[in-house]
Amino acid sequence: MKLLEFIGFRILVAMFSIVPFWILYIYSDCLYFLLYHVFGYRKNVVIANLKMCFPDKTDNEIKNIGRKFYKHLSDITLESVKGMSIREKTLKKHYIIKYQELANKYFTENKSILCLTSHYGNWEYGILGTNNSIKHQTIALYLPLTNKYSERYGLKRRKRFGMKMVEVQETKSIFNPPPSSPVAVIMAADQSPSNLERAIWVNFLGVETACLHGPEVYAKKTGMPVVYLKISKLKRGYYSLEFEELIKNPEKCEPNEITNVYFKRLEQDIKDQPEYWLWSHRRWKHKKDN
Repeated sequence: MKLLEFIGFRILVAMFSIVPFWILYIYSDCLYFLLYHVFGYRKNVVIANLKMCFPDKTDNEIKNIGRKFYKHLSDITLESVKGMSIREKTLKKHYIIKYQELANKYFTENKSILCLTSHYGNWEYGILGTNNSIKHQTIALYLPLTNKYSERYGLKRRKRFGMKMVEVQETKSIFNPPPSSPVAVIMAADQSPSNLERAIWVNFLGVETACLHGPEVYAKKTGMPVVYLKISKLKRGYYSLEFEELIKNPEKCEPNEITNVYFKRLEQDIKDQPEYWLWSHRRWKHKKDN
């Protein structure tokens, strides 16, 4: 079954490699209709998350954000498939990298940096496009898939423009032994933690939220400056990624300060345009009281 799934995925990638973006979005409109109107994919989760985080909004406002989210989800799903075959020249037109001089400044100082991002906008194109835009060797952390055929293929395609991929469980290998030249470690830090005993709890979008402890631990242990990767959707099919300084000296921060600063910054982006965050994720399955 896993092999058949992989073969089907490869056929889809091959088909989308010759499909122009304007046709891609016709398919995306059809996918949106299926996800939202026919199957109601995780609609209860999406609406519950939105109502919890935006209690001041009316039911119509929540429903409108939900519809926009499903349209965006359909876009990035098919964009990610096309990303498996996209050319670097085309990628640069659709994904603009800004303020990379911030990262390059740290490279000239011989400093590695910790780049915190999230499941906002199109993060997959960020994996493809970031390495060749800065002087650091970029390393993205990822969670392994259950389908090992798809995982091997996906890693190969994601790494083709220079990005290194490391399993989250192998994070220590990045620093032991220390890298010979500065690296930029990219973490999607908005995921729900599997280890609740070490989770850091913050108020995120008005809700007590369990957060990964890893970013804070590694920032303090290594002294890497923390950089925020702001992803924006400019228009359909076009995005930007901006490097933004978050914390210069993490070793001087109070306990939980780095995590709180990151989530407050992410919260700003979500409140500005909530439809571009991954609301279908079961982000609040853990409760502090439990």
